[in-house]
Amino acid sequence: MKIAIYSQKYKVEYHPLLSSIFQELRSHGDTIRVEADLLRRYREQAPLEGVETFHSVEDLPADTSLMLTIGGDGTILWAMTYIQHLQIPILGINAGRLGFLATISQEEITDMFAKIRAGRFHTDQRSVLQITHTDGRPIAPLNFALNEITVIRQNSTAMITVEAYLNDQYLTSYWADGLIIATPTGSTGYSLSCGGPVIMPHSKTLALTPIAPHNLNARPLIIPDSTEITLHVSNREGCYLATYDARSAILPCETSVKISLAPFHLKTIELEGNDFFKTLRNKLLWGEDKRN
Repeated sequence: MKIAIYSQKYKVEYHPLLSSIFQELRSHGDTIRVEADLLRRYREQAPLEGVETFHSVEDLPADTSLMLTIGGDGTILWAMTYIQHLQIPILGINAGRLGFLATISQEEITDMFAKIRAGRFHTDQRSVLQITHTDGRPIAPLNFALNEITVIRQNSTAMITVEAYLNDQYLTSYWADGLIIATPTGSTGYSLSCGGPVIMPHSKTLALTPIAPHNLNARPLIIPDSTEITLHVSNREGCYLATYDARSAILPCETSVKISLAPFHLKTIELEGNDFFKTLRNKLLWGEDKRN
């Protein structure tokens, strides 16, 4: 196999985990490619030879078998900027906190590799959003998001007004701190904390979730993911913040944006014995109240 390894940052406590992963891969003759800064930090603690590196999407071969990430869900969001359109499956080892994407615990590493080598897994395709100017120009080089795209007030306590159009048809104007457009993957993140619904990963839908709306009858709305969403934002400050996962851009209110499906998906690996319902029970503690 050809395995890429990524972590958003190196921590000393990751060292034994990384060592066990390298030992497993080398014992099977796998090709290993590690994000350059992670490998540099690892080599400060122990020698490691015969390993290739990558700095960007251009350095990753398209036939890479999978990418392993070490961290939390945020690490997977950053890892996607290296994968982009390459369709390399990704599997997250959870060394962070709450993880809906990075679901493999450090204690499950041996079992994880056994299932991968035996083919006891399947891949899911996760929807990805993109944000552009209304003429189709990207607002930034990495203008895509796995979880959500938001427009939100910037450096002000005043509300913003978000006029929303779906396929060029006027929907409503939100008076709020902002508006979240969440994928099914992102439905368990920011959107959920703002009252949005949990959406099954394979649903071909998006959630529009207002953030602290002043018009109290504004509620989350589920729409088909084929919908093109156009947003016009106005406020007293003359600018607003557009976020796309962990990245952001400050835009003037004269700048309207269009949100739609990106031309690629993200492939994630789900091992045998794991499923979305199990993750919900574990992460949201569903069923822990014995009165239910």
